[in-house]
Amino acid sequence: MTFETLNLETLDVEARANGVQVITINRPARRNAMNSQMMCDLGACFAECYKDPDNARCLVLTGAGDKAFCAGADLKERHDMDEQVWGRQHALLEQAMRAMSQVPVPMIAMVNGAAIGGGLELALACDFIYAAPHVRFAMSEVTLGIIPGAMGTQNLPRAVGLRRAKQLILTGAPFTADEALRWGLVNEVVPVDQLRDDVLRVADHIASNAPIAVRQAKKALDHSADLDRAAGYAFELEAYNRTIATEDRHEGINAFNEKRRPVFKGR
Repeated sequence: MTFETLNLETLDVEARANGVQVITINRPARRNAMNSQMMCDLGACFAECYKDPDNARCLVLTGAGDKAFCAGADLKERHDMDEQVWGRQHALLEQAMRAMSQVPVPMIAMVNGAAIGGGLELALACDFIYAAPHVRFAMSEVTLGIIPGAMGTQNLPRAVGLRRAKQLILTGAPFTADEALRWGLVNEVVPVDQLRDDVLRVADHIASNAPIAVRQAKKALDHSADLDRAAGYAFELEAYNRTIATEDRHEGINAFNEKRRPVFKGR
C-alpha cells in the first residue's frame, strides 16, 4: 500500500509481510485527539485502502502509547472556533468516516487506552474491537453541547442495541472495558501486555484466508443490518457468486482434498 506517498503527519503505518497493515494514531501528547490534520490523514488513508484493496488483507487501527486510543476531537484546536470554521473542519471528519465505511478489507480496532467521543466512534466504525482491561469508553458529546457526529448514533445501536445506546449517548457517562464486553461493543478484553500479540494473531488469521472471499463476506455482512432478510440473501448470493470464478476458490478446494494449507493469491 502506498501510504508513504500520502505524507501522513499524524498516523504511522507499519506494513507487515503477510498483508496486515497497522495504522497508529500518533499524537500521544494530546491523547491522540483528532485535529484537522488528523482528519485529513484519516480520510486519505482510508481512501487509499478503497482505491487499492489488493495491497492489504487486514487493517489494525490503534493509538500511540497506553493512555488513549483516541480522546475524540482536539478541543484546544476547537476553542473559539466560529461556526463556519467548525463546519469546514467537521466536513473533513465526515469525509474520513465515509471513506472508512467503504474500506473493503477487514479492520480491527486495537483499543489500548481511552476511547472518548469521536475516538469511540472510530473504534465502532471498525469491524470489531479488542480492548485492554484499563480502557474507559464514553460517548460524551452531549456533555459538551453537541451530539455524536462520526456515525455514533448509527453504529452504537447496532453494537449494543437501541436502549443501551440511548442510555450511553444521552447521559454521556463513561463505562469500562468489561461493561463494553458484556454489552457486545467489545469482542475481547485482553491483558495489555498481550493485546498487540492477540490482535495481530487474529489479523494474521484473517489475512491467511482468501482475500476476495473475505472482502465479499464483509460486504454482505455490512448490508445485513440495512436490508430485509430476502434482500439481504439476494445480496449475499451476488457476493457469493463473485467468488466462484476465482483461482482462490479452486486452490481452497484442492488444498482441502490434498490435506495441505491453501496458498491464496487474491485472484
